[in-house]
Amino acid sequence: MIITRDDSVGIRFLQHFLSQHFEMKDLGTLSYFLRLEVTSSFNGYYLSQTKYAFDLFSKVGITDNKTISTPLEYNAKLTPLDGEPISDATRYRQLVSSLIYLTVTRPDISHVVGMVSKFMDVPRSVHYVAVLQILRYVKGRLYHGLHYSSRSSLEFHAYSDANWTCDPTNRCSITGFYFLHGTSLVSWRSKK
Repeated sequence: MIITRDDSVGIRFLQHFLSQHFEMKDLGTLSYFLRLEVTSSFNGYYLSQTKYAFDLFSKVGITDNKTISTPLEYNAKLTPLDGEPISDATRYRQLVSSLIYLTVTRPDISHVVGMVSKFMDVPRSVHYVAVLQILRYVKGRLYHGLHYSSRSSLEFHAYSDANWTCDPTNRCSITGFYFLHGTSLVSWRSKK
């Protein structure tokens, strides 16, 4: 359980109350929770999944230093019939599921992870190559994450975009948005 509040007396009171009803131990300042790394400083909090990404690279066997600058080629169109069916669909599903969890702190890959997740039923070689490209992109930006500034303004900004009928297989649209509270990203989505 994470207890957060700007009132340390209130936190201690809640801890005391809970300890009377449950066996619990105070682990101190939050630093690692559900594979999320939390770093606090005088100017806010930083969330990342660097260790999780390292573990993912080890699972895939990416040990070299090759990286790429974009998660997928510009205007990449993946279809269900591209390439040959891959022999180990379970491995593909595990990698894509891991990438989905990585989007918790990496909104920059949300769209492309959504693209490759459409092929989890019958993945093909082209789709697997796309997953490897996403991993190489993440490797090049390993320490990226989310920063929540304590000095952020109280301004709220919202941005959205749509790509009408861009999916080549079913002509569906893709929309996306993100919301900023000051300079801190608080919500984002990319959806077909």
